[in-house]
Amino acid sequence: MPADLVLVIGASGSGKSTVARLLAARLGRPYRDADEFHPPANRAKMAAGEPLTDADRRPWLNAIAAWMDQEIAARRPAVVTGSLLKRAYRDQLLRGRPGVRLVYLHGSRELIRSRLAARQGHFFPAALLDSQFADLQEPEPDEHPCVVEIDQPPQAVVSAIVSLLRADTSPDHPPTGAAATGTAPTEEPPMPPRATGEQWQLRHGGQSAVVVQLGGALRHYESDGRQLLDGFTADARITGGRGQLLVPWPNRLGGGRYHFNGQDLQLPLTEPEKLNAIHGLLRWTPWQLLARGDDGVRVGTTLFPQPGYPFQLEVFAEYRLGPQGLDVAVTATNVGDTAAPFGVGQHPYLTVGTGLVDPALLTVPARYRLRTDEQGLPTGQEPVEGGAYDFRTARPIGDQQLDTAFAGLERDGSGRAVVRLAHPSGLHGIDLWLGEGTRYVQVYTGDTLPEPERRRRGVAVEAMSCPAEAFRSGRDLITLEPGRSHVLRWGLGAWETSGEAGAAVAAPDRPTDNEADRQ
Repeated sequence: MPADLVLVIGASGSGKSTVARLLAARLGRPYRDADEFHPPANRAKMAAGEPLTDADRRPWLNAIAAWMDQEIAARRPAVVTGSLLKRAYRDQLLRGRPGVRLVYLHGSRELIRSRLAARQGHFFPAALLDSQFADLQEPEPDEHPCVVEIDQPPQAVVSAIVSLLRADTSPDHPPTGAAATGTAPTEEPPMPPRATGEQWQLRHGGQSAVVVQLGGALRHYESDGRQLLDGFTADARITGGRGQLLVPWPNRLGGGRYHFNGQDLQLPLTEPEKLNAIHGLLRWTPWQLLARGDDGVRVGTTLFPQPGYPFQLEVFAEYRLGPQGLDVAVTATNVGDTAAPFGVGQHPYLTVGTGLVDPALLTVPARYRLRTDEQGLPTGQEPVEGGAYDFRTARPIGDQQLDTAFAGLERDGSGRAVVRLAHPSGLHGIDLWLGEGTRYVQVYTGDTLPEPERRRRGVAVEAMSCPAEAFRSGRDLITLEPGRSHVLRWGLGAWETSGEAGAAVAAPDRPTDNEADRQ
């Protein structure tokens, strides 16, 4: 392991002590908590709910620095943890000590607050959280931090840290421990790779998003401490299509059979229980990182000719955070020598923190919904006006089960249609906008997910260029000629309001699904 000392930092409640102890055990090193270096007066102030001043922290930092120098001189690699929220504190411990590696445990304010509130017998009360975040200066690139999200089990956090430390071969961090003394190192057990591959985090202001290597999927999005996606952890398998890109068709294709340009073609049945091919061919393909900045990432892959789809596409997805939220653009270019049938979509699940989605207020600006059969395939189209599927005005989802494609999108002056999920209070929520290349939106309340504990926990709102069965029906199917491209744009934006306008909306009387089908 390349570091003399591993310094684990983060706000109180981020799990520093638990993670650092597990990390020390994994590496076979001693562990120290920086809180042990606080003089009694500091501990008394914190227990009384009084924030420490820089003057209070000066002797504390000096004591930690002296201990670090002692361990480095004795060639005793160790793991130490502390809040160290300000850059000046970290500079005092990192400057002149190139063998110290910084690990930053990042988590939303909401998550950390809930952890602090659940603590018992700890001297740091939850009331001090605001002062912690007021002091927080997140590590900058020149500090060379390993940044790891805490919205996953501690063992998964430790695995991510070990992987990042192993990748660090910079000459600024020379080998230590057994390697430094010339003896044979103790071989550590190999760590399993993350279930979703590399994790690419984006930040802008109070927003954070994570894109993963597997399928180029969107794993996480939050704004000002609010989790807005019912996503997945880095080490969890993706289920239910969460955040996945759906290329070269969204939704379902009955029997996986279609006819195109004189060819009868058969795709694999990836929803065998309904005899459907579902959600395209790139969900389980590793995507490559093509460009990355603090607030944006561009990933891509090649869809090579294969049985059932003998066409070749280059596909790129660009995610970018900005003042208005997250913008997503999915571009596909036909690099083959024949025309290709094409459709595209993406499958995020939205949440407003209500547990079940039943009380959340849903708005879908669409004039029509597609009726479907038992396979989930379209059988016709009908107006939503006055029926169970009329969400043009915000109303609670209630116990209604949705796995419904909507058409006839009503757009604003900028050409966008906006699906809104609001908290029952009406005071905050998340908008998903549908821009260029989007003609349909599928809304799914997760009632048929294979994991019962995840059903109705989020609302999938899927931007789609075409509906199910487009490869067979031709409805809004894109014929992508050689050298031509298609772009699908969508995005997310959090919002918050205040005042009486946010009063909860009561559910109006409405017909049942069967009654709506007869209208």
